[in-house]
Amino acid sequence: MGKIAFLFPGQGSQEVGMGQSLANENEKIAEIFKKANQRLNVDLSSIIFNGPAEELTLTANTQPAILTTSIAVLEAIKEYDIQPDYVAGHSLGEYSALVAAGALSFEDAVYAVRQRGTFMEEAVPAGQGAMAAILGMDRDQLEDVTNEVSNAGDSVQLANLNSPGQIVISGTAEGVRKASELAKEKGAKRAIALQVSGPFHSSLMKPAADKLSEVLKEITIQDASVPVIANVTAREVTFANEIEEKLIEQVYSPVLWEDTVRRLLDLGVETFIEVGPGNVLSGLVKKVHRRAAVFAVSDRESLLKAVEKIKEDC
Repeated sequence: MGKIAFLFPGQGSQEVGMGQSLANENEKIAEIFKKANQRLNVDLSSIIFNGPAEELTLTANTQPAILTTSIAVLEAIKEYDIQPDYVAGHSLGEYSALVAAGALSFEDAVYAVRQRGTFMEEAVPAGQGAMAAILGMDRDQLEDVTNEVSNAGDSVQLANLNSPGQIVISGTAEGVRKASELAKEKGAKRAIALQVSGPFHSSLMKPAADKLSEVLKEITIQDASVPVIANVTAREVTFANEIEEKLIEQVYSPVLWEDTVRRLLDLGVETFIEVGPGNVLSGLVKKVHRRAAVFAVSDRESLLKAVEKIKEDC
């Protein structure tokens, strides 16, 4: 059997009740949710388990909520002695990956992403920034479109290069609107406005990155015990100073997700396990490589299915 990668989801994968069944059945897992509450001094687990959805979707809550749930699922996976050869996470998921790789403690990570979410929300006043998914256009063509709009005075850039033909753009509301129109004129199949609270992974997030760099100085980052594929470069990082640098750049740089999956395939990964709520990343992996073995693990049932299949293939 080839190598295994653990993938950790980002914003948008949250749902009320995530992780609750695992916490109910296992004291060690319940403890993770309690630790998050203590570190943030807020009853995050109640928001995760009971909602309301509007409160869970606030970036400052969503980011620590997804991280906490992902690490709870990781704790459940540990019982079965499945070890990753590589880890990666989409945007905020990179922090979960760093916890899995031993580079960040869970408490430091949950604190950092809470701050990160707050800074990202504050960076651009509500309504002034936007994001949109552009379907059916390759990255070079779309980059020409965003450059044309930006050069004319409305800032917009590629933000998430998710899979072939699925790229998210981010920038000012006007920049995203104009680039969406222009992309359709030049052959994109669809442009879908995203319901987000800000223009994430765009240059407009530089103020958030500056504030985050101060927070990262307060916490301990260690060398990773497992290589982490960084969003910003789609290459392995293991050294603490490089990890810190990439986390700051990540706030205003594109997430190279398709490149990350291709890199993992080149490194010999055959099995991808999405650790945490939802199955967004599993779908993206399949778009890059249809025959990859992909498992989305979010509860005991999906975990047992994955374990059974992986042990069979060993």
